[in-house]
Amino acid sequence: MLNVIDEFTHECLAIRVARKLKAVDVIDVLSDLFILRGVPGHIRSDNGPEFVAKAVQAWITGVGAKTAYIAPGSPWENGYVESFNARLRDELLNGEIFYTLKEAQIVIESWRCHDNTVRPHASLGYRPPTPEVFMPAYTA
Repeated sequence: MLNVIDEFTHECLAIRVARKLKAVDVIDVLSDLFILRGVPGHIRSDNGPEFVAKAVQAWITGVGAKTAYIAPGSPWENGYVESFNARLRDELLNGEIFYTLKEAQIVIESWRCHDNTVRPHASLGYRPPTPEVFMPAYTA
């Protein structure tokens, strides 16, 4: 899984689920997000092979962002993502058995949407990052 988190809003922007993730998958996810939300100033990541690949580094530089790699063996430098990954494992992955890749993608995407819109986050004053909003229809 490739988890993309906005450190400021604590919103999970994307979770890419695949049997194997390569540099092209990282570029695909990030390009979709950059089109929708704009190019961020920095992208923080670990030193996994899909992020240190020359193609990804060149692409990130080409779109005008900078990389902020965490030091190897220093998960505290990426604390929010580590916390998110622990919640994902505790709340979903430890209790599920996925029989197909498609099933995993659907269930994990459903959990991501719930985490963003319903689940309270202690770091946000027990509010979700992007709460669902009900707008009543105007009556004439």
